[in-house]
Amino acid sequence: MLGLSGAGRADAQQIIGEKDGRDIVTVRNIEQTGSKQDLPIFPGISGKTAGAKHLSMLRVVIPPGGRAKAHIHKGYETAVYLLQGEVETRYGEGLKKSVINRAGDFIFIPPDVPHQPVNLSDTQAAIAIVVRNDPDEQEHVVPYPAGKAD
Repeated sequence: MLGLSGAGRADAQQIIGEKDGRDIVTVRNIEQTGSKQDLPIFPGISGKTAGAKHLSMLRVVIPPGGRAKAHIHKGYETAVYLLQGEVETRYGEGLKKSVINRAGDFIFIPPDVPHQPVNLSDTQAAIAIVVRNDPDEQEHVVPYPAGKAD
């Protein structure tokens, strides 16, 4: 039997399927939430939404001219696919290194690497899909004292 939350409203978040480890689960019409990184996120797959045990997947939006708070993902790897925009990611000790990525780039961030993505456009949001080997996406996000201005 397929479970459906948010039934009755076309724009309501829907979770289709049972989180029992035997069903395929679909998460639709994801609602925006905040994050420890101070960016709007749209949590898709996680332990909470889909019963995932080893990963999470979400969409993140960096507003025009915006940036995340510097942070690390304690003990977890992160993979990013940049859908739209151009982002400079400051990273490493004191955030002294940086890389610029464009739409279509795949990005890997090892565990515990301090980083801070910055949208380089003042007119267009940067949008990315983020996957972590952590089903509790925000639980292991730790603020990092920035070496550059936040």
